[in-house]
Amino acid sequence: MGHPYPIREIARQAGLSQATVDRVLNQRGGVRESTVREVHQAIKDLDRQRTQVRIGGRTFMIDIVMQTPARFSSAVRDALEAELPSLHPAVVRSRFHFREACPPAELVGILDRIARRGSQGVILKAPDLPEVTAAVSRLVAAGIPVVTLVTDLPASQRSAYVGIDNRAAGATAAYLLGQWLGDRPGHVLVTISRGSFRNEEEREMGFRSALRTARPERTLVEVTDSDGLDASQRDLVLAALDRDPDIGAVYSIGGGNAATLDAFKTLGREPAVFIAHDLDQDNTRLLRERRISAVLHHDLRQDMRRACQTVMRAHGALPDEGPHLPSPIQVVTPFNMPPEAAAES
Repeated sequence: MGHPYPIREIARQAGLSQATVDRVLNQRGGVRESTVREVHQAIKDLDRQRTQVRIGGRTFMIDIVMQTPARFSSAVRDALEAELPSLHPAVVRSRFHFREACPPAELVGILDRIARRGSQGVILKAPDLPEVTAAVSRLVAAGIPVVTLVTDLPASQRSAYVGIDNRAAGATAAYLLGQWLGDRPGHVLVTISRGSFRNEEEREMGFRSALRTARPERTLVEVTDSDGLDASQRDLVLAALDRDPDIGAVYSIGGGNAATLDAFKTLGREPAVFIAHDLDQDNTRLLRERRISAVLHHDLRQDMRRACQTVMRAHGALPDEGPHLPSPIQVVTPFNMPPEAAAES
């Protein structure tokens, strides 16, 4: 594999020793296949980030750790790399640790390895579990600031949370659904990827409270623990629809929306209203096709820029900006999609 990078730079990007990288590049054997993939991925990441390199800028190596479906981690990677030029004259290099489903012990292991190896900062999307909070404390003790993204760990020592007010987002979804359903009968399906994610819990609480106030007669049917993955999501939704023929609307908190709609279609049904979160590739397409009603969206590029700037502030590279405010919630319909989303779809 031809590339212009010195071994030490690849080793830093991959989080491996120079000797290991040298063995991989020179095909000397004795290295696990997963390690070989890490080295090749590091070179690809360096290629993607190469346009941001400029001599004289302070360099920050930031680790992005996320438990999330690939459709969202891809959106985060794209948003971060699109924002890299805006961070000049600083240079931000990023290492990605993405898992679609991840036992807590594996996630903690990733964070502890970062603490041992070193990093200028961690941007983290993880479930709110005691062992994860403890791992964040170990990162901070090692001098590595942590910024939570999309979902918070409020009991941890993280520097800041970057994302929307999730309770307000849930209440907004209840308002929209109530307005569009009106007096039509029907139960509401609420889909959650995993109950240990605080953002999903807060969205569900905001939704349930607002809908109870506005439409107390509505019955909510909850499905959870799909990790937002299409195969498990489809099975769970099919089972719920089979049990309850009166389900006629959906509030999707945790994603897997193409699978949810496929489950409805399999049974010859169609939701009257469907509210989702985030303009990832799936939701952009479904919104354009009018298969979902609206998407509650936030500017992920802005969030990634703020997260990186928070890491820089923790190192004294930027002045303090005061308390973080939640990201604005955008209600996106087929008629006001951002230009970049409309182009991608």
